[in-house]
Amino acid sequence: MALNNASVNQDFSEGKEIYNDFCMQCHMANGEGVTKVFPPLAKSDYLMTKTLESIKAIKYGLSGAITVNSIKYNTAMASPGLSDDEVANVMNYITNSWGNENTSLITEEEVSKVER
Repeated sequence: MALNNASVNQDFSEGKEIYNDFCMQCHMANGEGVTKVFPPLAKSDYLMTKTLESIKAIKYGLSGAITVNSIKYNTAMASPGLSDDEVANVMNYITNSWGNENTSLITEEEVSKVER
């Protein structure tokens, strides 16, 4: 699926601001995380193939082991307490940064339907 012009020209500044405020401390400014402690978002197979799980992690927090780019992580992530709109914005930012490319933007409505 090719990106439409709206997606190509999408401004992810709101998502970037949310990322800088809530996510950067663990996942780092470049999205590379800390090996075996905080998983990378940059070029992340988990982020790009497990969209629902990634939305749930941002919306509700995450506990338990996950594997990202063949490395196991088992560090709990607290819910940052974001609104559905903020979750969508940060998901769109991180799935279109650091070598990630998302061909369909995540909407607030889509996030609102995600349950624990």
